[in-house]
Amino acid sequence: MKTTTLRFAVCAAVAAALAACGSSGDSSSNVTSNPTSSAAQGTLPIVISDGSSDDWALIGVKVLSIALVPADGGSNVTVFTAGSAAPYLNLVQLDTLGEILGNVSVPAGTYSGAVLSVSANPGDVLLTVGPNPDAGFAGTAGEVISTDDIQVQNTQGGTGSLTTTVNVNFDSSLTVSSNSTPNPALDLEFDLSHPAFIVGHVPPGSAATLWAVDFQAPVHRHPIADITRLVLRHTYGNVMSVASDGSSITITKDLPAFPITNPETAVALSQQLTILADSTNGTLFYDVDAGTSSSVTSFSGESNLSGRFVRVAARYQEDGTLVATRVWASNTFANVWISPEGHVVNVNDATNVITVTNDDGVGVPLQVNANTQFFFRQPWSAIADATPIATGTIFLSSKNLVRGFKVHASVVDPLAVPLVAQSIDIETADYSGAISQANSAGFTYTHSYLRAIDDYTFTLPYISSSSTNPNDPTGSPIMGFEYWNFAFPTVITDGSSVATDFAQATNGSVSFGGGAPVIPAVGISAALWNDPASPNAWSAPWSILLPVPLPLATVASGVANDSFTITVPNGTQPVTVNVNSTSGSATLVYQVDRTNGVLSVSPIDIGSSSGLATFTAALTSGALVKVYGIPQSDDTLNAYVLTYFTGMMPTM
Repeated sequence: MKTTTLRFAVCAAVAAALAACGSSGDSSSNVTSNPTSSAAQGTLPIVISDGSSDDWALIGVKVLSIALVPADGGSNVTVFTAGSAAPYLNLVQLDTLGEILGNVSVPAGTYSGAVLSVSANPGDVLLTVGPNPDAGFAGTAGEVISTDDIQVQNTQGGTGSLTTTVNVNFDSSLTVSSNSTPNPALDLEFDLSHPAFIVGHVPPGSAATLWAVDFQAPVHRHPIADITRLVLRHTYGNVMSVASDGSSITITKDLPAFPITNPETAVALSQQLTILADSTNGTLFYDVDAGTSSSVTSFSGESNLSGRFVRVAARYQEDGTLVATRVWASNTFANVWISPEGHVVNVNDATNVITVTNDDGVGVPLQVNANTQFFFRQPWSAIADATPIATGTIFLSSKNLVRGFKVHASVVDPLAVPLVAQSIDIETADYSGAISQANSAGFTYTHSYLRAIDDYTFTLPYISSSSTNPNDPTGSPIMGFEYWNFAFPTVITDGSSVATDFAQATNGSVSFGGGAPVIPAVGISAALWNDPASPNAWSAPWSILLPVPLPLATVASGVANDSFTITVPNGTQPVTVNVNSTSGSATLVYQVDRTNGVLSVSPIDIGSSSGLATFTAALTSGALVKVYGIPQSDDTLNAYVLTYFTGMMPTM
């Protein structure tokens, strides 16, 4: 069973985007809608995203189709089909950003949910452990999990055509309009660090560790009110044409072959995208083959673009069009692809080398020099999105880039060893760890990893109370800092007393005594650059209070009045764990069973009388449990997720 002590496995329930459909007006067979519908059509970006995971470098899945569920009970509307050769998507790369394929035209109306179909044959889910997982993680650094040891839950179909269906019920309905007003994006979010998404069972002795993958647990809808705030992954393509007036290019969407080949080759999709030049602020254009760069307000001077491969950093406009912030062009696909994109897994400010994972989850070292430019993706601000926030190595020594950031680098020479970073796009700036010293001005994150070189302590001030918060799921502007409990993402605390409330919410810790670690409050924040309250520095627009994964624990006293006690190795005293048995907000409980080489994960609804009775009967003195909880000021833990075990017991 996956365990992480206080060297935290953090997760971010933050928005990201994979537009999984053809471009507006695209007649591709890969994008379909209800053929019997005569309703007017509206354009809707379909988005798949994820929260981050420190422990995994690759979670490869094949999404076969996505359909919307009409609120009036009509037939489902298919908005994406992958075709006969569905490409892998590495969910780890979609941390707070997305792969844009286009926008889809769907019947106008109201939708209450979505249905995803995911391929579930052996080999259709790929797992690779990160280069530097947290202490206590069941996998080893860089380990490629054998497909024989991956068991997808809730499959249907026959051999060779296994799938799993994910039903997503929306908390609030999604309305698609046929008028000219842009529709909100639909973000179907995979939370990679949800404790029940990927469950590792480590048995005693030499038997293989099995990994259960359950897509039912982590998928939900994340509302996005403002499409201009979607941070999009760099997109790859082959230029089909340049508009006669130079205002845009049209590309055929490409994805890299996966797993990675050498040299990397392009896999052409049927979708096409039209991308505008920034006629006001200029688009930075890099000719990788010639080694030149310039700012262009039109592509008219780039007539040789047709037929070339491009990598594009783009942003959505309010009207749903795409505008290029930066474009890299080459006659060879590998030259625009070679620059690594992934999570930063190490920053060595003594040697000025950072290590970034690539699509295969392999760490790629990058040399930062005096000319390396750092950008922070801010698509809602055209000038800020295209202006470097810093240049040179001092950015590293000041801890302005740390492990956990999501970046996309560009290199001076794709053939150089080591690669030298020309520019580094910071797509998300995630600071996380134990929270301390929360006061009226800000708070401090302390993050301890398995390797001390990755550790950091960083103080984040709150954004100004007059700044609009970018986390705005409701469409009603939120000003200043806010925070919420990971278990209740729609219950947000903000306003004039938010600093005082946050300090009270994070001053709790739990101790098992002896040599067991103390459990503090833990959180994560996606920082913003250059807020008025913190010029030329990072600040916190929000923080999520995260459930801390405890070591494998033993029940000391059974369930009574929605609580029980546990002990952990090296501890000298039990700790009380509180569960919530209220229907609709109950603690998530799972039974994990390993019998005859089969690993199964079954949800137990303790919001029902029968589920609570099953749970109570299982958690008797001596039972093994895994608790993910948030410490309270009274030295108890509120459990967000809890698993108990039957069959073969785990050892961690």
